[in-house]
Parts: sequence; C-alpha cells; structure tokens
Amino acid sequence: MIRIAIQKSGRLNEDSLRLLKDCGISIDNGKDQLKAAARNFPMEVFFLRNGDIPQYMRDGVVDLAILGENLLVEKGNDLEVIEKLGFSKCRVSIAVPKGSPFSGIKDLEGKQIATSYPNTVKSFLKENQINANLHIINGSVEIAPNIGLADAICDIVSSGSTLFKNNLREVIEIDTSEAVLVQAPNLNEEKQALIETLQFRIQAVLRAKKSKYILMNVPNDKIDAISSILPVLKSPTVLPLARSGWSSLHSVINAGDFWEVIDALKANGAEDILVCPIEKMVL
Repeated sequence: MIRIAIQKSGRLNEDSLRLLKDCGISIDNGKDQLKAAARNFPMEVFFLRNGDIPQYMRDGVVDLAILGENLLVEKGNDLEVIEKLGFSKCRVSIAVPKGSPFSGIKDLEGKQIATSYPNTVKSFLKENQINANLHIINGSVEIAPNIGLADAICDIVSSGSTLFKNNLREVIEIDTSEAVLVQAPNLNEEKQALIETLQFRIQAVLRAKKSKYILMNVPNDKIDAISSILPVLKSPTVLPLARSGWSSLHSVINAGDFWEVIDALKANGAEDILVCPIEKMVL
C-alpha cells in the first residue's frame, strides 16, 4: 500500500481529489477526516496542513504528496518531483500599496517585506544584492502594509483579486508554481511499483487534458497534406466515405494549438470538422 498526502483544505485539495478520481481511484473520505482509504486501489490518503507535508515525507509517514512547487522551495527542496500536474498554477510575487512609488527592484533596499515564504524571498534578495528586512507571517500577509507592519509583501498570486481587495499592486514576479507529485526517499520495490502504476494513470489523464480528438471529411488528394498538420499521433485514422473521392480522417491535436490547427485544416480542404474532449489518452 502507498500513502499519499494532500492539502487538508482549499483549491489544491479539491484539484488533487479530482485527479485521483480521474485516475479511477475512489476515496472514502468524510467530513473532517484526516485519513481515508481508497476502495479500489492500495492507497491511503492523508489530509494534512500544507506546510507540514515535507517533514511527514522525510519521517516516512507518507510516500507521496501533491504539493505546490513554491512550498518545495521553502521546505522540501531535497524531495524528488516525479510529475508536474498542470493545475493550481500561480506565481510568487512582490506587491506594494497602490499609492506607493515603485520604479524597480532597487526600491526594496532597506524596506520591510512581509511574507510566508522567507527562503524564497531571501534567495531573491541575495541574487539581486538587495538588503531588506523580512517580517515572517504564517497566514494572510496582504494586510501587513495596511497596518504599518511592512512596506511590501511577497505572496502567491493567482487571479490577483486578493491583492486588489487589499489595495495592493503586483510589481515583481519572483517565480511561478504549479502542483507537483513528490516522492519520499528510500521506498521499497513494492511501493515503487505502485507509484509507477499511479504515475502511468496520471500521465494518461494529463495527456488527455492537453489534447482534443478531431475528425473531419477530407478530399482523398488532400489526405497527405492534412495529415502533416496533425503530428500528435503516429498516423491519423482514415476511413472511406460513401461519397466518392472523400474520406473521414480522425486524429488528435494539442488543445493549445486548437485554432491555428483548425485554420490550417480548413485552408487545406477539410470540411465538417468535429472536435471532442478526450477522457484518457494512453500511449
């Protein structure tokens, strides 16, 4: 059996549970449970405070965790990231009050910066040869400038709405972050095999999220040209239509290139194009 830790509450919790569900793993978790078992996979899920998870991994309490990369910089840079998960994306940024003048990084010299990520900020300041004082806060730091506790803050930013509500503006992006799957050290062969099975399922889910299934009708003399526009799979599926000289062509495209690909397909004679989501994609 493998034990995986996820955030106790919040968006990372919801996205992590959704990923496990998409991998076909059913979790019997009730309200306020700290541990839950999977019904159909040898796994236990531990619901823990985000900042405590790296130490639980070192202590051998859990074998895997879904964490934000930003937390690894602070508390877990010795832990191995085995998969980037593509959700809970954010950035680690410095923000100042809207009314404060700010022309560049040198304006942080001698200032008070409130943050929950001291190691990240210290590294950034050292790299840029800036001397500033840190005020470490465990929790919401956005209020610090408003009560005179700090001149600036460093925190994770997603939409920026929290900064806006607290009359702050983002001035420097230090780093970016997303959810990652992290593995504890020194696991036995049985646990490693289960992790590889889980990782295989995760990769199939992530691959599907980045892709779209596409089918279209194309003139037979355009099949080669249109196939060259669709490089995701080894080769498209081509089926003859009842209409003479035409075929139905099926393939996969990268979701991020969707409109560019569609324009190119139409320019090369494709008609009746249908695009569908993919649930899983196993290569």
